[in-house]
Formats: sequence, C-alpha cells, structure tokens
Amino acid sequence: MIIKPNGKSWTTILMVTFALLFAVTTRGELKTDIVFAQAGDTNLTLDAFVPEGKGPFPTCILVHGGGWSGGNKSVYIKPLFAPLSKAGFTWFSINYRLAPKYRYPACIEDVETAIRWIKAHAADYKADPKRIALIGESAGGHLVSLAGVRAKDDTRVNVIVAFYAPNDLEAPIKQTQKVSPAMTKVLGLTELNDAAWKALHDASPINYIHNGLPPFLLIHGTKDPLVSFEQSLKFQEKMKAAGNVCDLITVEGGGHGMVGWEKIDTSYKDKLIAWLDATLPATR
Repeated sequence: MIIKPNGKSWTTILMVTFALLFAVTTRGELKTDIVFAQAGDTNLTLDAFVPEGKGPFPTCILVHGGGWSGGNKSVYIKPLFAPLSKAGFTWFSINYRLAPKYRYPACIEDVETAIRWIKAHAADYKADPKRIALIGESAGGHLVSLAGVRAKDDTRVNVIVAFYAPNDLEAPIKQTQKVSPAMTKVLGLTELNDAAWKALHDASPINYIHNGLPPFLLIHGTKDPLVSFEQSLKFQEKMKAAGNVCDLITVEGGGHGMVGWEKIDTSYKDKLIAWLDATLPATR
C-alpha cells in the first residue's frame, strides 16, 4: 500500500474521489457508513443518497443479495444506485447480519429495524416517509418480500420490489430432496425432518400472502439458474388471487443478477423507475 504524505492511502483517496464524482454527476450527496442500529457487538450501517433540493423526496430502501451469507450495501444492488439517483429519489442501501454467524431471523429483523430508523430520521435525509419503496435482490428480494407480507404499522411501506427473489424456500428442496448449503447457513438445517420443513415454511414469504398488501413488483430473468423464474410466476399468481397488485417485469434470457443483464437488456431500470412513479402514492 502506498501512503501519501498526509497519511491517506490511494484506496481512501479513490473512494473519496468516487463519492465526490457520484455526488456531482447525480446532483446530490452520498453519505456512507451511517450506523442505524447495534446488534450485540455489531454495528449495522447504511449509505444514503440525498438529492439536491428541498424535498421531501420519494424514498427507496435497498437490500443486497448474497445468499444471506455474503455481500454488503455496496455490491450486487449497486446497478440501481445511478438510475434512482438521477430520477431524484432519496435512497438508503443497508447492511444486515449475515449467516452463518447470525442465523435467521437476524437478517429480517435488521431489515425491519432499518425501516423503522429511516422513518424516524426521514427529515434528516429529505426522505418522504409516506412514499417508501422497499427494494431487494436475490436473498435481499426474499427479505423485502418477507418484510412486506408480515409488516406491522411501524414497518409498513408503500411498495415492494423484489428482484429474482426466492419467495418459496420449500419448493426447490422438494424437488431435490436435499438441504441446500444456503439453507444450512441461514436456517441451520442439516437434514430434512418435520422441524426443517416447518422452518422452510415459516421463512417463505409466499405462505403469508393475504389481502390488503402493498403493491409488489417482481423483476426476474427467464433463464435464472439459481432462483427459478417460476418462483415469481407463482408468487404473482397467489398475490393476484388474494386481491393484491403484483406486476412482473421479465428479462428475457436473463440469468441471476443485474450485472449479467447489462449485456442483454438494461431497460428494466427505466421500467422500474416508471413503475415507481406510477405506483407510489403521490406524484413527484
């Protein structure tokens, strides 16, 4: 590592430079590593983008993927940063406790804690607590769906957006009759018995669908090898049967992850922004 005379490394300088360039090109301020809660000896942090202007602005809470055991607030979900910023949203990208050190329900509890904190501190970030979209991808998609279907007054948001979300944890294991490594990490499962099936059932958002849920948007690639496209089709079907709004944006030929979609179809970003504009309760 090369150290500059002022004691800062090139890595630090590059990070600061990126933050400045990001803020300039998107007309706002990026605030990083804000502590929103402490769980034991772990500080839970988030990044926040605050647009220029008076506000309050429509708000997005972003939850990264990584199989419940990897990732952080700066990766996987990152392709959404620029489009949301340019569209004039306040957004927060959050960290949560990861498996296997912290098993379920730590992850969903942290997402719900973040929602409460953001609502309580909305004015500090020009955020509109009456126009909140909760957005997650992969494992984060599972978490935002779960937060949406089991929300109470203090964790209720206006819309949910789930990218390639495993909303039915039972389905793939019924097909293979094997405990997946991800389920071992996050749920602590080692064998398929009554307790394991109950744990899978209880952690699956699809099993909590009821009438009166906020609008959902599902975004999924048709060639996803990790989370079957069928998951989103079945979730949408059950949502609509219960009388809820549940739209689906399909990325034809898309695999698992937004990064891979860049070479196939980037229109999902514009479609996402258009859906948020049309669906959030107040116009901008």
